[in-house]
Amino acid sequence: MPASCCQNPSVWILNYDIMARFRRRTCIILLLFILFICSIMMALKTLRPDRAGFGDPFGLGLLPELQQRTELLDNKQNSLNRVHGDTVTQISNMRAVAVNTMKASMPLVNKLEEELSSPNYNFHIFYYSWFGNPQFDGKYIHWNHPLLPHWDPKIANNYPKGRHNPPEDIGANFYPELGSYSSKDPSVIEAHMKQMLSASIGVIALSWYPPGMADENGEPTDDLVPVILDYAHKYNLKVTFHIEPYKDRDDRSMYHNVKYIIDKYGTHPAFYRHKTSTGRFLPMFYVYDSYVTIPEIWANLLTVSGSQTIRNTPYDALFIALLVEERHKHDIHRSGFDGMYTYFATNGFSYGSSHHNWASLKAFCDSNNLMFIPSVGPGYIDTSIRPWNNHNTRNRVNGKYYETAFNAALLVRPEIISITSFNEWHEGTQIEKAVPKRTGQIVYLDYKPHKPNVYLELTQKWSEKYRKEKEQWLM
Repeated sequence: MPASCCQNPSVWILNYDIMARFRRRTCIILLLFILFICSIMMALKTLRPDRAGFGDPFGLGLLPELQQRTELLDNKQNSLNRVHGDTVTQISNMRAVAVNTMKASMPLVNKLEEELSSPNYNFHIFYYSWFGNPQFDGKYIHWNHPLLPHWDPKIANNYPKGRHNPPEDIGANFYPELGSYSSKDPSVIEAHMKQMLSASIGVIALSWYPPGMADENGEPTDDLVPVILDYAHKYNLKVTFHIEPYKDRDDRSMYHNVKYIIDKYGTHPAFYRHKTSTGRFLPMFYVYDSYVTIPEIWANLLTVSGSQTIRNTPYDALFIALLVEERHKHDIHRSGFDGMYTYFATNGFSYGSSHHNWASLKAFCDSNNLMFIPSVGPGYIDTSIRPWNNHNTRNRVNGKYYETAFNAALLVRPEIISITSFNEWHEGTQIEKAVPKRTGQIVYLDYKPHKPNVYLELTQKWSEKYRKEKEQWLM
């Protein structure tokens, strides 16, 4: 029978036609499969989070995994080429393999996103919870900040007086993306935590007054601390306290207030404790305007032999003083403080805020077993509340000022870098998202030509740079 069939031309032509159709179908299937895989690769390539800016090499870590998956697909493809079964079944199998490949790759993508935004607990940022609006507070708080007069009446007479009138007219030169918000609004608190995490910040230095006390333009905010701690914990952030110069602050009141903070908040998982060189985990307190209290008073609290000593008690902690003038470094050492920070985001405004002095301050701290925590900021402008203070404005230069400050900080290899600020809108030091706004005669500054989150992206960039450089310092 086979010999006679081969001698029949019509049968031979039929067999040839069947084989040709089969090869064409196989080629079409392979082409569709290749196009499908290419589309998956392009989709994965576009899975880039918003915060991965400024040339972050996102996606490079996927290559080894994708190479293994591609080899697996090649093997599947070769085996399919050898099968002469139903073509519909072949297409279904190929689609299933491709979908499984994409699903297997997604956990890796999510893992990389988490790594890109993981908190850096050596980056501390000053945070203010003193804002209010009618919806949550019955009135505007701080957004309606008064215009502060110059101390010289002759100069003061040349500038406007009164106060701002929110929501269109606020006490700031920039306008927040969240509007004239209330610090009590849970959605605002959560949005802030997300922004800080996206910037790879790890510790919130919360502006704090004792219960029932506030700055002269605000309301008491201690009742907000538990909510802030809870939201911080949700995003793996920690909270430390930036103790403001409340009325009658001295060694006795500081002891009681530190005790109050640790007793009330110290067991919360978001409460920050710093690992010291001796292996102890201690709370940390930034003390704003510490220089207004004489060293002898601080020594009562902060030295082992002091009459109100907090040392070697359950309330012992790391106390960080504000350094403004050069002579303050000796007072800080004499007072028993554990370190110093510079706060002001105005390079050249004070000795401490001048970048070129950081190397000598770091050397002084190293020789006296003190921590040096330089404070970096994106710029400074407070003419919305101090219209006479134009000479202290520091232009942001589209982010270059901020990056210059970070570069100066990294040069001295600090254990911690502090950032001024997340949301001190009155002084224009915020890295929180801001948007363009024009209303009446007021034109607010903005972050153009960049996006509203540009300073969060820059912070994330330098946080990662700090981590990499610190690894080299420790080698």
